[in-house]
Amino acid sequence: QVQLVESGGGSVQAGGSLRLSCAASGYTYSRHCMGWFRQAPGKEREGVAYISSDGSISYAASVKGRFTISKDNAKNTLYLQMNSLKPEDTAMYYCATTAVPSTCLLRAFAYWGQGTQVTVSS
Repeated sequence: QVQLVESGGGSVQAGGSLRLSCAASGYTYSRHCMGWFRQAPGKEREGVAYISSDGSISYAASVKGRFTISKDNAKNTLYLQMNSLKPEDTAMYYCATTAVPSTCLLRAFAYWGQGTQVTVSS
């Protein structure tokens, strides 16, 4: 079965950096789109960054230029490098992957990790 396990969250001051990791198993990792999502208390979950099976990348406007998504197919691991963190980046961060290969449509994201908390203080 598909398993996604996030790590790397923590508490930092504004302007700091964190690197999140997501270890994937149970499926053909390289064929599926993967993404990072976040949800702050009282807010809806939002997409942060996506990377397709062919390496195409997209970011939410709020993180573009500060966050970098990458993946290591040999290690079945997804990363999110977060720099210049702001208090508004505080949220639970989740990695997710699609049930169908080769698509990054939001409705295709079907498997989720348990999340890792990121807290940014001012």
